[in-house]
Amino acid sequence: MTLHTELPIYKVAYDLLDAITDLAKNMPRDFKISIGGKLRDECVEIVVLIFRANCAIEKTLHLESLIERLQVADLLLRLSRDKRLISTGQYAKAIELTNKVGKQAGGWRRFSKTPVS
Repeated sequence: MTLHTELPIYKVAYDLLDAITDLAKNMPRDFKISIGGKLRDECVEIVVLIFRANCAIEKTLHLESLIERLQVADLLLRLSRDKRLISTGQYAKAIELTNKVGKQAGGWRRFSKTPVS
């Protein structure tokens, strides 16, 4: 088993957490806790789920939860952009990272469902 910190998906998820932390820090006070805090919490949970999936024998459940959390993060990012809490450029950067994590998680989930011969 590879260390979770060496996985490509972990590195991208960490970059996402880093970007979201910067976005939340610069949000207006009214939304810093509600939307920014929720976004940050979702990204922390994504990183935790990567660790759990890497350690688990049955990875599918953790990966499905991870994908669900990514969808919540996408929704909150879109709301943040629509409310002009973040710029379109910041939104694009964050969505690019969520897409990368999602593609890797989907591939990992498909691979983990494949029977070993």
